[in-house]
Amino acid sequence: MTPRPSAGEGTAGPALRKRVQASLLAAARGLALCLLSLGVSLALFIASVLSIVFIVLGVGLFTTPAVTHLVRMHANQRRRLAHDWTGITVPPPYRPLPPAVGAGGTVRRCMRLLRDPATWRDLIWLLTDAVFGFVTALFPAALVGYGIEGFVIFAGVWRAVQHNYWYAFIPVEGFGTATLCAGLGALLIVLATSVNPYFIKGHFLIVKGMISPSRGAQLEQRVERLYETRHDAVDSSAAELRRIERDLHDGAQARLVSMGMSLGTIEALIEKDPAQAKKLIAQARENSAEALTELRDLVRGIHPPVLAERGLGDAARALALRMQVPVETDVELDGRFAEPVESAAYFAISEVLTNAAKHARAERVWLDVHFAEAAAVDGRGQGMLRIAVTDNGRGGADLGKGSGMAGIERRLGQLDGILAVSSPPGGPTMVTMEIPCEILRRR
Repeated sequence: MTPRPSAGEGTAGPALRKRVQASLLAAARGLALCLLSLGVSLALFIASVLSIVFIVLGVGLFTTPAVTHLVRMHANQRRRLAHDWTGITVPPPYRPLPPAVGAGGTVRRCMRLLRDPATWRDLIWLLTDAVFGFVTALFPAALVGYGIEGFVIFAGVWRAVQHNYWYAFIPVEGFGTATLCAGLGALLIVLATSVNPYFIKGHFLIVKGMISPSRGAQLEQRVERLYETRHDAVDSSAAELRRIERDLHDGAQARLVSMGMSLGTIEALIEKDPAQAKKLIAQARENSAEALTELRDLVRGIHPPVLAERGLGDAARALALRMQVPVETDVELDGRFAEPVESAAYFAISEVLTNAAKHARAERVWLDVHFAEAAAVDGRGQGMLRIAVTDNGRGGADLGKGSGMAGIERRLGQLDGILAVSSPPGGPTMVTMEIPCEILRRR
């Protein structure tokens, strides 16, 4: 009978295999970063310096915008790699640029670039990346490669290189020293399985420290975003008031006017033609019921009663139950939020679920709503309300197409919230929303 492996034996193998795979992946990524650091970063640094120097000759006024554009493309690529490979977020700090229309527009763009502190931070980073970034990226591959070299020497190469070669601090002089080389190589490979991912993370920490927006730039971006979102808020409020006025005029108000006319006719007929008056009373009752329904729908569109009475969690579940496609909900909220936060989140969820049912041709939708406490987010006193809507539809959703998603982005932007959409052709589609906030009342 084959003995059953113990719990430790059952988990040690996969864990070791996972560490080895992570080490080799880090080595491969390190080699790719070496090419980017020593090749691309160094070349762009030299091109940038020469272009800036040539400004005194006038040529640089036209070449600097093009070179700087390449530098920013290179920096943004490193930001994406930082996020995709290590989860480190490096936001871009660049100021908006004027259009480069004609020679005058190109010169104005060049001057704006030279006045942007992010341009000079990128330039310093290019040189740093070509040196320290290259070194940190080289270590993972070097540890693995140098460790393998120890085994290669032990396998027989020591006969060809003995008395003329050193492996690290070991002189290769025979089989005994070749065995020491294999032992040192094994130690290096074991070390690589532990530290290689940290070298890659260290590389991107350098990137974050060099080309993240400074505090001043962050404040400037925040002020600009607040300026835009407040304008959007005013426009949205005006549009919403016009919609309410139109709905009242065309719906409930028209029915109430019709009821008033019917009641006047009933007053005149009630003694002369009671049967006809009875029919008009029934019609007036129907009109009153329809007017009440329209008023309820209008109120629900302004601020749904379930949201006001039960909070965002129950309101989100109620939305899911009313959908035409099955919606699986995972809602974990321990309290109530500020009314603008709950309203924005509710209508954003409603719009995204409606899009999934109408446009994505989804067969199933998943709704996740969670709140992360302040200490788990940034320790600055605000938590984060996170909402994710995933569907198995056809994909292809785009923030730039249609007004629905743009409206959600504007609504969230008024609260410093963000919207992200991942929707490759063929699906699945995942819409993620985050709103910084805090719980006002706990359950």
